[in-house]
Amino acid sequence: MAKIAEQERVAGPVRILGIESSCDETAAAVLVDGRVHSNVVAGQDVHRAWGGVVPELASRAHQEHIVPVVDTALREAGMRPSDLTAVAFTQGPGLIGALHVGAAFAKSYALALGLPLVAVDHMRAHVLAHFIRDDQERPVPAFPFLNLTVSGGHTLIVHVRSALDMEAIGSTLDDAAGEAFDKGAKLLGLPYPGGPQVDALAAQGDARRFRLPRPSVPGLDMSFSGLKSAFRNLVLPLRGADGAVPAELLPHLCATLQGAILDQLFTKLTLAVERTGITRIGIAGGVSANRGLRQRLAAEADARGWNVHIPPLAYCTDNAAMVAMAGDLLLRAGHIAGPDTAPRARIPQA
Repeated sequence: MAKIAEQERVAGPVRILGIESSCDETAAAVLVDGRVHSNVVAGQDVHRAWGGVVPELASRAHQEHIVPVVDTALREAGMRPSDLTAVAFTQGPGLIGALHVGAAFAKSYALALGLPLVAVDHMRAHVLAHFIRDDQERPVPAFPFLNLTVSGGHTLIVHVRSALDMEAIGSTLDDAAGEAFDKGAKLLGLPYPGGPQVDALAAQGDARRFRLPRPSVPGLDMSFSGLKSAFRNLVLPLRGADGAVPAELLPHLCATLQGAILDQLFTKLTLAVERTGITRIGIAGGVSANRGLRQRLAAEADARGWNVHIPPLAYCTDNAAMVAMAGDLLLRAGHIAGPDTAPRARIPQA
């Protein structure tokens, strides 16, 4: 997520189609000069029976959904394909099969229409979701700011110097915070997706009822693998003869898990503020929809004098509006992808 050099700028209104297919949501959006005209997301219920995302099933579902999702996005925006200025797509990181579906469609669509193609880093797009405009006017963070990006696959503290200049100054050394939420939920027998279930139950529980360790990781990096193991060791002895955790314990276990995850996130975020002197804070990624995280961020902001920016829920989880927003800014800076641009399961965030 290093600095992207600016080239010759594109002038005039930008009507951009964004396509997102990095995991288990097929999404398309149309933005005009950064303002949302449509934002369509199709989920994939096929994974619910397996308790997690199955990559092959995700790829097949993307193939089924992508044409109707794009058609719906254009119809809701009141546009024809010929009205578009460019097509942006998620290049990575993500599930490689899922990414291939979105990339192949975007490249073919742009080629057929004679439009420029823009390849977008999924994690950069999450950060740039702060700059999406819609019918709800809200302030955008001034540069530079720190962004806590938390999802099922990534946990990053990003120093955002500009829309094209970002640096990950802290990241998880192993598992992501979102994965810790989901795996914890699965241990508790909660339905997929588990993160929102943990969040809802945690609001009813006492985080002091049980104890979990807090890892000691140098600097701004984080670790959630040991926390997952510790939570497993806590939960397994509590299961009854039927293998289920007693219902009356679920809220307390969820509160304990959520508290341990949030403690680590905010310990590192506070350290990042101290090291950089930057008090403008943003959050992004699917886990930024977590109500406990949002409440904790608001409380920390009041106590520490942080200037906090929280995007609407629609732009926190995977969506195509953020891809189109990133594509708009990249296009204006002259960054056009060639027809040989390939999706990438991993993109270094340093």
